[in-house]
Amino acid sequence: MMQKPPQDDFLLKETNPHLGGGKITGDKLTSTYDLVEQMQYLYVRVVKAKDLPAKDVTGSCDPYVEVKLGNYKGTTRHFEKKTNPEWNQVFAFSKERIQASMLEVTVKDKDLVKDDFIGRVLFDMNEIPKRVPPDSPLAPQWYRLEDRKGDKFKGELMLAVWMGTQADEAFPEAWHSDAATVSGTDSLANIRSKVYLSPKLWYLRVNVIEAQDLVPSDQGRYPEVYVKAILGNQVLRTRVSPSRSINPMWNEDLMFVASEPFEEPLILSVEDRIAPNKDEVLGRCAIPMHHVDRRLDHNPVNTRWFNLEKHVIVEGEKKKEIKFASRIHMRICLEGGYHVLDESTHYSSDLRPTAKQLWKHSIGVLELGILNAQGLMPMKPKDGRGTTDAYCVAKYGQKWVRTRTIIDSFTPKWNEQYTWEVFDPCTVITIGVFDNCHLHGGDKPGGSRDSRIGKVRIRLSTLETDRVYTHSYPLLVLHRNGVKKMGEIHLAVRFTCSSLLNMMHMYSHPLLPKMHYIHPLTVSQLDSLRHQATVIVSVRLSRSEPPLRKEIVEYMLDVGSHMWSMRRSKANFFRIMNVFGGLIALGKWFDQICNWKNPITTVLIHILFIILVLYPELILPTIFLYLFLIGVWHYRRRSRHPPHMDTRLSHAESAHPDELDEEFDTFPTSQSADIVRMRYDRLRSIAGRIQTVVGDLATQGERLQSLLSWRDPRATALFVLFCLIAAIVLYITPFQVVAVLIGLYVLRHPRFRHKLPSVPLNFFRRLPARTDSML
Repeated sequence: MMQKPPQDDFLLKETNPHLGGGKITGDKLTSTYDLVEQMQYLYVRVVKAKDLPAKDVTGSCDPYVEVKLGNYKGTTRHFEKKTNPEWNQVFAFSKERIQASMLEVTVKDKDLVKDDFIGRVLFDMNEIPKRVPPDSPLAPQWYRLEDRKGDKFKGELMLAVWMGTQADEAFPEAWHSDAATVSGTDSLANIRSKVYLSPKLWYLRVNVIEAQDLVPSDQGRYPEVYVKAILGNQVLRTRVSPSRSINPMWNEDLMFVASEPFEEPLILSVEDRIAPNKDEVLGRCAIPMHHVDRRLDHNPVNTRWFNLEKHVIVEGEKKKEIKFASRIHMRICLEGGYHVLDESTHYSSDLRPTAKQLWKHSIGVLELGILNAQGLMPMKPKDGRGTTDAYCVAKYGQKWVRTRTIIDSFTPKWNEQYTWEVFDPCTVITIGVFDNCHLHGGDKPGGSRDSRIGKVRIRLSTLETDRVYTHSYPLLVLHRNGVKKMGEIHLAVRFTCSSLLNMMHMYSHPLLPKMHYIHPLTVSQLDSLRHQATVIVSVRLSRSEPPLRKEIVEYMLDVGSHMWSMRRSKANFFRIMNVFGGLIALGKWFDQICNWKNPITTVLIHILFIILVLYPELILPTIFLYLFLIGVWHYRRRSRHPPHMDTRLSHAESAHPDELDEEFDTFPTSQSADIVRMRYDRLRSIAGRIQTVVGDLATQGERLQSLLSWRDPRATALFVLFCLIAAIVLYITPFQVVAVLIGLYVLRHPRFRHKLPSVPLNFFRRLPARTDSML
């Protein structure tokens, strides 16, 4: 068991970075790119050259440019046999590491043995101009090449040289001096900052109704017919039709996840189960996805008949045999009214429906400044010592961002700022830190995977609007031998609200789009569809350039979080006990009242009890007024920090080694005995469901607790205001009237009921719980 660090080492720490170059007004920042510390860079844009002298015996040259500043050197790609090359490459040198007084830009001729010197241009560092964004880009100009003695000769080089910050538009695509040890175009692309977009996902509903005039090979038996549907790597089957005839009926829904652009058709085959492991294809059809209807609400789409084709093999060739008499009746549509879940519902960063026509206006902007990290652990060996090449990935909504990789540093400084539109405050942004293991030729088939350094989740509803939060978050990872702190990451976060009224109104809306309540999907369907969605997202992002690899996407989307864990189950159990702890304390307090442990309090309770009995109309106003006063009293003790990973809440510190070994065990288990494996896997599967239910129960209780805790300041403000208004209204209105109205509302006719959840229920489901702090 590893040595446990002190508990304070796992806590959130508030920091005071020098943001935005110090342009601060009160608690607000006024400069552009203001959530990060300004970093000064020397930029060199190498555009092109002309009239270069010949160096080879062929009368031409293979030119490239070398940009050198002190010990740092960057080179452009080279061209073969070209005297007027165009490079248009940018180089960035961090001012912190500049130790030279002269910048040297040299044109060389690529050779097998030794590269020939063609000419150079020298710049004095004191004479390089400064550019502050959003100034217009600095125009490049021609410079005559000099020889080593400083004499001008034939050949010119077009350059632009300036001092700027990371807010410069040239920053993302520039070669950085931090990457001076990395060679190769692929490796350089792999360390630059990038923005990715998740593919647009749809739910595809295939309602298989019936088939007609099927022709089985053995017409002397009743066919056992089912339909198999294939979309990409997703395969679903209907049940065997209960009507054993050549006109079977199913009326069964099959749900898939489809992504734009639609590359593969939906393939359906009608098959007859002849024997336990022998099926005969009675007909098949392929439906291009761009021919499928799209619907935005619950109105049914038109049904269609599709002809079934049968493929027969004649003399080794597959031929298509079309049986016009055989056809299948289906209703197929792309569901635009659902939100395709690819994240855990506890950590969702986007809740909008697929169809853009159903989107509402944004309510604000989320800005994230990724400053730096401290005390990172060595993640891999290099030259006989440990090293770390760290980068960050942030995910919110459909937009993923990846910072540049800082080579060989345990204290990397990124200072990169990103912005997202916010459509719902009850969402979570996830920031992960990883070690880049695909540099120096590591990016090859079967190569290493990028290692996890840690993850941070921040729920937007726990943030005050227009406030800049600057904190150092511990990066915690759970290993087989316990929880380990991998370092700290410094973040600056600001949530800006465009309309406070619209944001408050969001608390009365359902959490998910209407279709999730009008035509709800089953729990098993949601689990299967979420798995397919994460597979599609990881495959699509891994095909980007540079790729955002599968292990990164799965870690950010919490794939595998539903698996059985004794540690998580214990943590959820104690969460429930903590929720019920308030009721237990209330019972103990009442027992003390009954036993006259404090006579003065007991006498006061007797007086209050008699008053409420004599004047029952004061009961409800008193309760709501009491809740209002408690909410106001708790306001001064409200949390001023965002939630973070809590090792005690997660029982990560106190977990037994055997429990951790079980948590990191493979699924199925790697135990040797077959019977033990079967029973063990069954136990884990059942316990995983119980764990989820227990966690959901704990979430509901914690939401009750958060009503008056100011964890979500807007929700608590709404509830406290409601309590005050309710206390006044209930004081004015006779109790009998209130009781009658409540009774009539509860017993109202089904005609007056809606399938959508009520406003109080929507408000309750949007309240934060401690799931955000679970490790």
